[in-house]
Amino acid sequence: MKILKNIAGHVYAVYALLVFVATMLVVFVPIWLISLLPEPKRARALHKVFRLWMGVYMPLIFCPVYRKGKHHFAANENYVVVINHNSLMDIPVSSPWIPGPNKTLAKAEMAKIPLFGVIYQAGSILVDRKREGSRRESFARMQEALDQGTHLCLYPEGTRNKTKEPMQPFFDGAFITAIKAQRPIIPGLIFNSGCVLPQNKKGWAWPMPIHIHFLEPIPTVGLTTMDVVNLKERVHNLMKIYYITHLNNPR
Repeated sequence: MKILKNIAGHVYAVYALLVFVATMLVVFVPIWLISLLPEPKRARALHKVFRLWMGVYMPLIFCPVYRKGKHHFAANENYVVVINHNSLMDIPVSSPWIPGPNKTLAKAEMAKIPLFGVIYQAGSILVDRKREGSRRESFARMQEALDQGTHLCLYPEGTRNKTKEPMQPFFDGAFITAIKAQRPIIPGLIFNSGCVLPQNKKGWAWPMPIHIHFLEPIPTVGLTTMDVVNLKERVHNLMKIYYITHLNNPR
């Protein structure tokens, strides 16, 4: 049975990749045209396209996405949404399912991929982690996005969690940004993405429902950069406990 599942997983991974490429080609021209718009019109239009694209793609690969906690997003309010990161599947799940237009911080090198790079760059704030000046620029662009009423979608672990721990330690960036902008933080937890696309198996995937839960906003009004560490630890502990509690039954 393990041999059959191993073969089926490789076949499924190829199928999922082919469907991704096919659907990407359909939305490429609209996204490229939208990328020419000024912000925040670009973010608003892109979010609708991304949501439609992933709303079609994910069921086609038998990985429906179920969202919980949408009511925590108040009308006419924008947030710094911090999300756990276990798999490459987190990206097509998180940003499109956040209620409202959002920007995510993304690796600059990914924008060099032909065709996909155009789409990747259109909805992202790119950062070259090897260049200190790029980091400063990304902070300024995140603040600008929040000022324009756009949400931020950030992964405070910095990279995919390859440890045996439920969650890696958080970096300060998301919390500094939220405090400086005095915007609330909404924790988001993604379940099952690491089972769909595990990191320890190359060219292998397995279809499963994916769940994303948004938790109650955490205010930052009145906080200063002196409170970054306490805020970061508070959010980390909250997310870790919630993740462990709901891991086996995220419905």
